[in-house]
Amino acid sequence: MTQNDADKSLFSLAQIQHLMRVEFNRAQRYGYAISCMMIAVDRLGHLRDMYGYDSKEEIVDTMIRLLKSETRSSDFLGRMADDRLLAVVPHTDATGIDVMSARLLEAARQLEFISEGRQIRVTLSLGGAHDPGGAAERTLFFDALLEGADEGLEEAVAAGGNRSGFVRPDRVGYGEVHPLASIATDEGSRDVVSEVLEQRRIDGRTAPDAGQE
Repeated sequence: MTQNDADKSLFSLAQIQHLMRVEFNRAQRYGYAISCMMIAVDRLGHLRDMYGYDSKEEIVDTMIRLLKSETRSSDFLGRMADDRLLAVVPHTDATGIDVMSARLLEAARQLEFISEGRQIRVTLSLGGAHDPGGAAERTLFFDALLEGADEGLEEAVAAGGNRSGFVRPDRVGYGEVHPLASIATDEGSRDVVSEVLEQRRIDGRTAPDAGQE
């Protein structure tokens, strides 16, 4: 099946990893906060088995639109192969990412899906990590943010879902890096990424003080 319109505007994992690496290095240089969030639909595999592939895609498509409505044009959004969504949110600290996650969770609870006359209730699990921007607490590698967000998501799912899990800055980057952060960027991804970064440079959204609130 062809990708839906919402999915087409998302970056692939390889693309968003490269964009995140560039943005993370910029945050390190200029000292601003950057956050990363992973989002998963609870029991998505079960929902697919119960209601079919088309219903599953409708749910994911709606969650993509929801994520877009709660993020800014300067944020990077991607869809992973296992249907998890990834958001890279520059100029956003722990308080900001916590507020964003609360809005996403509540908005998802209000959604209703109907399949063959049956109502489907959908909830989300979210995992987040942030680099605060202060020299004393800086995360050394962008991979640690991905690892932290992945760990937070696993904790949220293990606790029953419909909640968020966050990794404190002093917990990010310790232990083995999750394989998620090890995928190389291919040539095609680099072309797309270069276009995005160049456009953002032109628009002025990547200036050191851009997006700060």
